Amino acid sequence: MRMWALAAVALAAIAPAPGRADEGPAVPPLAIGEKAPDFDLPGVDGRRYSLADFASAPVLVIVFTANHCPTAQAYEERIQALHRDYRAKGALLVAVSPNDPQAVRLDELGYTDLSDSLDEMVVRARERGFEFPYLYDGETQAVSRLYGPQATPHVFVFDRDRRLRFNGRIDDKENPALASTHETRDAIEALLAGKPVPVEKTKVFGCSVKWSEKRGWVAEGRKRWAQEEVQLGSADAGELRQVVRNSSNKLRLVNAWATWCGPCVIEFPELIAINRMYRARDFEVVTISADEPEKRDAALAFLRSQQASTRNLIFEKGDPYALIELVDPEWQGALPYTMLVAPGGKVIYRSQGAFDPLKLKKAIVGWLGRYYHSKPGGEKLISRADAGLSVSSSGAGRRSAPPAPRRRAARGRGGSNGTRPDTS
Repeated sequence: MRMWALAAVALAAIAPAPGRADEGPAVPPLAIGEKAPDFDLPGVDGRRYSLADFASAPVLVIVFTANHCPTAQAYEERIQALHRDYRAKGALLVAVSPNDPQAVRLDELGYTDLSDSLDEMVVRARERGFEFPYLYDGETQAVSRLYGPQATPHVFVFDRDRRLRFNGRIDDKENPALASTHETRDAIEALLAGKPVPVEKTKVFGCSVKWSEKRGWVAEGRKRWAQEEVQLGSADAGELRQVVRNSSNKLRLVNAWATWCGPCVIEFPELIAINRMYRARDFEVVTISADEPEKRDAALAFLRSQQASTRNLIFEKGDPYALIELVDPEWQGALPYTMLVAPGGKVIYRSQGAFDPLKLKKAIVGWLGRYYHSKPGGEKLISRADAGLSVSSSGAGRRSAPPAPRRRAARGRGGSNGTRPDTS
């Protein structure tokens, strides 16, 4: 019966899209008292998980979250803290990403270095050291449609009989230093103590679930970007000096390239994607063509083929050695050359040769900030001490954990994120 229900929901995922391309389906959340729907989902550790894998736990916490969402990212440390604080007491936590990666637009990724594919979830789990199972439902979203998360993050807490006893938020503030109510913790504490949950339901605030019906919105974005004007201006030595001095208030990505440079051509689509990701924030891209001035038309044709609606310049002097010294004395001359210049001219990232997209994105979002309450400049606003999280680093005083859940190998996919989820 369960597999029939999952199949029915999966078929519903390919139903006609709603009227507007940015609208998703109306999926109501699971009601208080209802049984937890079963699932069979792959995790970042290369294994598959179902409800049966958590049967030993008196309390089960399911958190719907997402890599790309700034609100969800702001809660990652608190989700980890929930797992660490309650695993030995009998409450197990599992995170699920409900998003269809193909329904996420590039301009929705302005606060992240990673989107919501399973491979990118593996990277996030490894980098953050997640010790709980992190599961992917983006392929069919069948499980998410049964639970009904309204935003990421969204928490569902179940009792021993796997009936829903809490549905809502983790706490009342994205910035942990300002949180004053902690509804998820209160629900877990009450259930472990055999008491009624004090607050059974709250609204949630965060990023909308990227249902597959939103793929049309992604297509609309691509169509609009293709219509943006592409220009190529001539720049003298003075203008190039101003580019690298960066007297603006924006983080500036400077990329030197040429039409005859194979690695330049190969990496250019990634450069355009990065521009579309972050340009709504304090960020801009400036490309500098190292082609000879008489090749300007060819350079412009290439830029148009790439839909490069960035600020594009070509050095009017056409002297590559002069260009090197103007852009960055540390540049040894190989193309492409990429650097991030903070306001005031400080270079915070350099890459001679093809850049590593993930490293570059990390440098960008590290300066811009991952959260809505971040300030540009790379200042770390959230710390465990600021948040007042009661997480023990030594583990002293913890009771023995309940038995670890049964795990099954994932079908058709190997690999691991390098850490074994701690579900005990």
